[in-house]
Amino acid sequence: MAERERKNELKIYLSDDEQYILEQKVKASGRKSKSAFLRHQILYGYVYDVDYSDLREYNATLGRISGSLNQIAKRMNATGNVYAADVKQVKELMQQVWETQKAMLSNQPYIKQ
Repeated sequence: MAERERKNELKIYLSDDEQYILEQKVKASGRKSKSAFLRHQILYGYVYDVDYSDLREYNATLGRISGSLNQIAKRMNATGNVYAADVKQVKELMQQVWETQKAMLSNQPYIKQ
């Protein structure tokens, strides 16, 4: 047998879920083998460090908005009336959601592949 070009063996252990995901990604990539796929990922793949702090802030904002909307809905159901102040508050809350989404998206890095 001819001497191997690649002499360093890599042995890893995967859970059943991780193994399934690897197999699906290998199939989707069109690579001939898991080894070829993994080599390609090592050489050309990307590693992402995701900062979720904006998402936590966004979820907190949505929680506050949800509570406010729930109070407005209770008031409307109890009185049977829709007040201009409530409509204004809903519009302000929706603007707050929009602004938070825009801020989150503007902080995301542009990744060119």
